[in-house]
Amino acid sequence: MEQLNSSLVLSNISSPGHPPPASWDSRGLVPSVVLSVCFLLGVPGNIAVIVLKPNWQHLSSLSQTLMLNLAISDLLCLLPLPLWIYTLLHGWTFGLAACKLLTYVMYCSVYSSLLTVTVLSVQRFVQVVKLQKRFDQVGKRRLLVLLWLAVMILSIPSLVVRQVNTDQKWLRCQSQYSSQTQQVAVLLARSLLGFVSISIVVLTYIGLHRKVNQAAFFNNPQMTRLVTSIIVTFFVLWMPYNIINVLRVAAISLKNKGLMKFCMDSLDTVGALTFVNSCLNPLLYAFASRNMCTVCQKTDH
Repeated sequence: MEQLNSSLVLSNISSPGHPPPASWDSRGLVPSVVLSVCFLLGVPGNIAVIVLKPNWQHLSSLSQTLMLNLAISDLLCLLPLPLWIYTLLHGWTFGLAACKLLTYVMYCSVYSSLLTVTVLSVQRFVQVVKLQKRFDQVGKRRLLVLLWLAVMILSIPSLVVRQVNTDQKWLRCQSQYSSQTQQVAVLLARSLLGFVSISIVVLTYIGLHRKVNQAAFFNNPQMTRLVTSIIVTFFVLWMPYNIINVLRVAAISLKNKGLMKFCMDSLDTVGALTFVNSCLNPLLYAFASRNMCTVCQKTDH
């Protein structure tokens, strides 16, 4: 996913004695404000989830582990935001090693959050709809190991292609591809992951919602609002980024400079939106999970 990193680093960076670029207000200020709000709200929210574990007493051990992993992933994703905000406004001055390392950590945390939400939706569907209760401790550890292994592998391309470049005296920490084929392959892989994750989340929660509504005991407006908010929020905040990636592939294939310019100009906004998801996750998956606990309480061991 080329979101914040690509969008953040597309902001031109001034060298000593040079004023900020003319595009600072249009491409740097708005994402900086959005990311600042995400940091101020998301970091305390995820810390509260990790410390307090609200409304988790009736969740299965696997659900609790996934919720904790989600909060940790979102926290790791949000903590470096002040640094990225600084680079948006003032430029990249931290060298190539820091550029690659921070990029890799950010992609790992974002991918972990994305995959954890996906696995959590599948786990809840299987637990409630299929009435599958058991998942032993060894299986739980294996699941987390596989999840983080997948995350680290998926993040490798961002580590490889990230470079610090000079463009018209402005420094940029951004992706530098060896060929258009490599760029298309990376973008398609990221888009595929995004679309598959969104589809799984939507389908599993729709199935869960239908199952819940079949039982009078579980049929309540609060549950409906919770499930709907999870689907809508995840879809709205992630779909624009995936669409932009697909449009970038189309622009490369068609050699359409106008479309490519639109995509690159949009990366700031759609990149910031994906981080809003990490800010809202504590509300959607923890503090609002009391109603989901009612369902899980009847199916947990």
